[in-house]
Amino acid sequence: MVAEASDGHAAVTLTRQFKPNVLLLDLAMPGLPGLEVLRELSNDDLTVSTILLTAAIQTFEVTRALQLGARGVVLKESPPELLLRSIRSVCEGEYWVGSNVLAQFGQLQSRETSVLTAREVEVISAIKGGNSNKEIATKLAISEETVKRHLSNIYAKLGVSSRLELALLAVDRGLPGGRTKPVKAS
Repeated sequence: MVAEASDGHAAVTLTRQFKPNVLLLDLAMPGLPGLEVLRELSNDDLTVSTILLTAAIQTFEVTRALQLGARGVVLKESPPELLLRSIRSVCEGEYWVGSNVLAQFGQLQSRETSVLTAREVEVISAIKGGNSNKEIATKLAISEETVKRHLSNIYAKLGVSSRLELALLAVDRGLPGGRTKPVKAS
């Protein structure tokens, strides 16, 4: 641990000063709330992996936190080993949203499921890793238009409407993870 902040303003200052690999950020910080800290830091060229810690969170706050650059959301009531797993995951470039947080995304869990093709699984894996369409195209040696077509098919099959929902669903369902054969999402 390199620093500890007592409020949101100090969190911004200390993050800029120390440039940590991981930032554990409380949603309800005094002075400047966690989402505002994320917004402030999103203007900087930092490579910090932020995990938002919270006692409770609304669905829109999870979405907003991830849009502002958070890599994970963990409830404070979670066991310490879960927090450690989340830290390891975001350090490896993954997103981490605890299943107790994902339970709030009920609409994602009740969708019809479909069989995904091997290429769709590769695209989901790349999305889960935070890659842009251009990066996915390069990694998979396909065009950006083909990536977009795959994403449209994935969205339709899984009943999601954005990369964020797809990443959340992928984390919740354990999709994918290096599988190269079709996977049935459940």
